[in-house]
Amino acid sequence: TWKWVVGPMFLYLCERLVRFWRSQQKVVITKVVIHPFKTIELQMMKKGFKMEVGQYIFVKCPAVSKLEWHPFTLTSAPEEDYFSIHIRIVGDWTEGLFNACGCDKQEFQEAWKLPKIAVDGPFGTASEDVFSYETVMLVGAGIGVTPFASVLKSVWYKYCHDATNLKLKKIYFYWLCRDTHAFEWFADLLQSLEAQMQERNNADFLSYNIYLTGWDESQATHFVMHHEEEKDVITGLKQKTLYGRPNWENEFKTIAGKHPGSRIGVFLCGPEGLADTLNKQSISNSEADPRGVHFIFNKENF
Repeated sequence: TWKWVVGPMFLYLCERLVRFWRSQQKVVITKVVIHPFKTIELQMMKKGFKMEVGQYIFVKCPAVSKLEWHPFTLTSAPEEDYFSIHIRIVGDWTEGLFNACGCDKQEFQEAWKLPKIAVDGPFGTASEDVFSYETVMLVGAGIGVTPFASVLKSVWYKYCHDATNLKLKKIYFYWLCRDTHAFEWFADLLQSLEAQMQERNNADFLSYNIYLTGWDESQATHFVMHHEEEKDVITGLKQKTLYGRPNWENEFKTIAGKHPGSRIGVFLCGPEGLADTLNKQSISNSEADPRGVHFIFNKENF
């Protein structure tokens, strides 16, 4: 038995040593941004840190807890000179970090007063393969939208600097959320991308649909009253917010009809129930003919 145990134990100890060494490297918080509805953005720098789109890191703040590590998806792009995470204040640890960063104070905070941060990672996810396809479907449910902030930022940087060599030609983005208040920072990112794509006369590069799954009668009435306005009253985007849940069968058939003979990457960050639905639709809408359309399903879960 010991022959089978020694090898894996040795590899495990090596991994722990590497992770401990990485966690001891100095991390500098360069900027703390407070977003609406108690969401903060930490922009950080670390020597030798390299990332890909959609990856995540483990974060420890000794000022809050000397033992707790928490995973957060990176929301910055590899092309940026810093890496960032967005943290929603929903528990004791995040509340402690919020206060340690001085976000509960009105006055401007000096950089040297910010707490020390330990970072382990980054670690890979399925989203890294998004640039391997010409057409992709990105589906984010709730907090699962955060990996796609990194993806969309990176797509924009690549598009601006070398659009001719960018294999990715079309993005279909779906955002399902109970309410958009907690993720207003992401709506701001979509607004920026929308405006920049229109300036370059390529508004069709990104098609997005926002579905509000948790809504009441007063919201519906407000929506009806302002539906004819140029911009959506909830997100400020040209694309109007939709209510309820998407008809995935229709969505897949429509996209398959627009891109015959293509390999289409389907990327999900969301719950298992939605993953099962998208996986079944990917299989049923893929053709048996190798020259036909094929949906390749990729998922990650929180």
